[in-house]
Amino acid sequence: MKIKQPEPFMFKGGKRAVLLLHGFTGHSADMRMLGRFLESKGYTSYGPIYRGHGKSPEDLLEGSAETWYEDVKQAYQQMKVDGYDKIAVLGLSLGGVLSLKLATENPVVGVGTMCSPIFFDNSTQLTKGFRYFASQYKEKEGKSKGIIDQEVETLVTKAEELFESLAGLIDEVREVLDHIYTPTLVIQAKDDQMINTESATYIYDHVECDDKKIHWYEHAGHAITLGPKREEVHEDAYRFLESLDWD
Repeated sequence: MKIKQPEPFMFKGGKRAVLLLHGFTGHSADMRMLGRFLESKGYTSYGPIYRGHGKSPEDLLEGSAETWYEDVKQAYQQMKVDGYDKIAVLGLSLGGVLSLKLATENPVVGVGTMCSPIFFDNSTQLTKGFRYFASQYKEKEGKSKGIIDQEVETLVTKAEELFESLAGLIDEVREVLDHIYTPTLVIQAKDDQMINTESATYIYDHVECDDKKIHWYEHAGHAITLGPKREEVHEDAYRFLESLDWD
């Protein structure tokens, strides 16, 4: 069975531009509804897809934290080339970590994280999430359970180097949070089972900017942009963007 590959999106709503970054094993669909909402409010949003994402688990393993950050920088530069001088960046999970790194190295109007890890103490959950993604993908390919189990175990073993690169990225970003002076939004689901929710408080406490906000959501899980609280997330993200200096 051929699986349709997702595509990046660019929703043009106005001169104010927002880069929307997806999570690990995800793709642009993580952020598409938020992008459409922001478009309706007069914002342009761009949701890129990092190399290997939106494809097979084997393709995903070809990437690394370093290559995915290169993809984020390229997306940022593309928005600049397209004439968007003022850019904010919001990211889900890994996308939030990449957003913070981008904000330490490039001018952004504001930066936001959503259920983003800042401690690499969730390797078991990361493995579990990758295992689930790989199993679901191979099930859609029509493979038998025995073949799926065998292939997934091989993939999990091969993923160790990738997980090490993610750990390195998270550690690196945690050490430079005090380099972030731009306004910051932190969004966190209280029922997040994928990451240590103390990450949200740590990010909020350690960014250097005075203009920062943190929002906690009851009865919401890790994929908060897709879950039952997504409309609240949309509104909070919009209010944050409206508070920024776009002049």
